[in-house]
Amino acid sequence: MELWDVYDINRNKTNRTWVRGEKLQPGNYHLVVHVCIFNSNGDMLIQQRQPFKEGWPNMWDLTVGGSAIAGDSSQMAAQREVFEEIGLQLDLQQKRPHLTINFEHGFDDIYLIEEDVQLHSLTLQAEEVQNVKWASEAEILTMIKNGEFIPYLKALFNYYFIADISAARFGGNS
Repeated sequence: MELWDVYDINRNKTNRTWVRGEKLQPGNYHLVVHVCIFNSNGDMLIQQRQPFKEGWPNMWDLTVGGSAIAGDSSQMAAQREVFEEIGLQLDLQQKRPHLTINFEHGFDDIYLIEEDVQLHSLTLQAEEVQNVKWASEAEILTMIKNGEFIPYLKALFNYYFIADISAARFGGNS
């Protein structure tokens, strides 16, 4: 059984937890994180979900993502998800998310990280990830159009790629 912290509308922890899979009550929210890793060429590391994964099977997705578990900070959850899904150790403790998107049942913190990762050095989580590769913004948008990538809004990818370039040009991802 996985427990998630319950937050109020102002993103304050309520000191209550919620069991994954149960319906959240109105006014209760949870924290989700996504990490987008870019290489120095400006390509994003993307993952392909397993065919047996609930929700978007076989589809390509951002580098990693998942829900924070009880006790996690946003940074802890992002680090854990990166390590669990692709076996990469990152220190995100001094990083802030580049973007937070509010959705019906929570908050989604999105981290944009520049890291030249060697694909052969990654250990993919067999329960979730079947493949990884580097892709340009144009390639990802084509994959979305062709139904191969989770259908995120095009504007989000425009932001991710522009924000990553700006962060690298103006002093890093912090």
